Formats: sequence, C-alpha cells, structure tokens
Amino acid sequence: MKTIKGPAIFLAQFMGDEAPFNSLDNICKWVSDLGYKGIQIPTWETRLIDLSKAAESKTYCDELKGKIASYGLEITELSTHLQGQLVAVNPAYDEMFDAFAPDEVKGNPHQRKIWATNQLMMAAKTSKNLGLKSHATFSGALAWPYVYPWPQRPDGLIETAFQELANRWKPILDEFDENGVDLCYEIHPGEDLHDGVSYEMFLDKVNNHKRACLLYDPSHFVLQQLDYIQFIDFYHERIKAFHVKDAEFNPTGKQGVYGGYQSWANRAGRFRSLGDGEIDFQTIFTKLSEYGFDGWAVMEWECCVKSPQQGAEEGAPFIADHIIQVTDKAFDDFAGGEIDRSLINRSLGI
Repeated sequence: MKTIKGPAIFLAQFMGDEAPFNSLDNICKWVSDLGYKGIQIPTWETRLIDLSKAAESKTYCDELKGKIASYGLEITELSTHLQGQLVAVNPAYDEMFDAFAPDEVKGNPHQRKIWATNQLMMAAKTSKNLGLKSHATFSGALAWPYVYPWPQRPDGLIETAFQELANRWKPILDEFDENGVDLCYEIHPGEDLHDGVSYEMFLDKVNNHKRACLLYDPSHFVLQQLDYIQFIDFYHERIKAFHVKDAEFNPTGKQGVYGGYQSWANRAGRFRSLGDGEIDFQTIFTKLSEYGFDGWAVMEWECCVKSPQQGAEEGAPFIADHIIQVTDKAFDDFAGGEIDRSLINRSLGI
C-alpha cells in the first residue's frame, strides 16, 4: 500500500490575464496559500514553462523547479492534452482543432501532426530533466465520429483507425520510454481512448507498450455510466496519474448520456466541483491506496455551476481529507509473538 501524494491542482483552467492567474509566481503563491502542495503544468501555457528550452536545458529545469519550490510546491506532472489531441484528428474536426495549433501549421493537418508529435517528444525530455515519472495527455481521435454509427461503419474502419493511431503514438511512447517516463492517457469521451475496451484495443496495437499508461479521472466514467470503481480493479497496474474531478448524472425522460446537444449546464451528465457531485471518492482513494498508487491526487476544476476560485478553495481540504495515511500495522499486532514451532505443530496435531 502507498499513501497518495497531495493535494495538487491542474493549472490549465485557472490561467488568465489578471492576477493571480497571469504568471507562474502569482499563481504559485495563490495555490500554495490555498493549501496545495503540487501543480500539474499545461505545457502550452508559455507563462508557466518554455517547453523547447526545458527540453534542451537541465539548468533551466532546475531553476524552474527551484522557483516553484520556493512557494512550497512540487511539479506533479506536465500536461500535453492539447498537443496530444493534435497527434490524431479526424478531418471532421480539422478546423475546430486548429485553434490549438500555432498559426504556422493551421490549415495543414500533416504539418500540424508533425508539430504535435515534436511537442510530445520535447515533453518526454523535459519530464526527465525535471525528474518527473509520469506525463498527462490525450490520445486524439480518428474513429470518434463513428462511435455510435448510422449507417453502419464499413468493415475494417475501426481496425484501420486504431492501427494508424498506434503508428503515430509508438515513436512517442518509445521516446518516453527512453526518458524513463510513463505516458498517461486521460480516458475521455471525444478521444479514441474513451473507455477500458478502447484502451485495450490501443494497447494491443502498441504491443502492450509499458509506457502506455492511464490518467484516471472518474468524472468521465460517470458521464458514460461506466463502473469507475471496477475500472481501478481492472487497470490499477497502468494507472500512473489521477485527476480528482467530480460529476453527476441526472437522466430524465428527455435526455440521457448523449445530452441532447445541450449546454454543459443543461446536460444530464455534468462536471461539478469536489463534493458537489455523486462520485464515491472515499472508495476511490481507498482502492488506489491499497493498490499502491504512487502518484499525486490532482484537482481538475470544470464545474458548470461553481466559480473556479471557490472550487479551488474547497478542493485542497477536500483532497487532504480523503488522502489515507496507510498503515504498516495490523489491528491485532499487539497479540503477536515469536514463532513457536513446537506450539504450531501441537496445535495442528502434527
């Protein structure tokens, strides 16, 4: 068993143009004052990190760690969610996902894929330079438009999509392996890796690559009505990162899992701030601790009702209250004694 580290916070949803959200120093002081001990850094946010410099310079990485440490914080993981998304984009989403890409590759899916792949390669080197063991990302999606098809999918379409996905990610996974870092896919609707079965399909195509790991976020499973507790039993050996995010599912006679094209606030499945949804975090923290999860509990805020500031303020104590300081003792240790072999044999009649 292991004691989970935390509380930590993913900074992506908090960065902005006004203090304290407009610089590394300001936001570090803010989250530290709230009681957080770690930060997960989105690598596309240049106010937090220069990814190209970090990939090449151990000195820069040491200085970055030192600045963050001066606020009593550690880096938990780096994130390339946006860049990972661009490793694999179905043509139906080309224009919309161009918003995540730099101007020089917009309108050019091939060059955009090359740029995104290079971003992941740099993230692997940077993670090593920072002394990190895990990295958070998305898989991207080639097959997602065909997830619930009518007309039926052509035979071989899914097989081809997952083979191509594997072809694109295999060199990236090898780079992460070379740098000693686990690449953790956030299993998420909208990605080709959106549940356990699709993750296993991908694993098969990458020959069970040891670095093809998981970022566990139960909120995405509530919205799919997937058993998020049993998921841990199935995949605990691959779970190397953890987003603590709450959600609720309120189906009606008018809508269910698919949400009827409604806004976030009006969908049956909604993300909520910690403690405001229906997720059983007590059981989650217990299982992850029992299975020896050796990582951070990182709050991700995406609530459709509560402000990010309030969500962050409430998140740190919520996580701290759920972290289990695992025991190294059994309840009846006091009654134990030295092994008496003759007593054992007499007790068994041997």
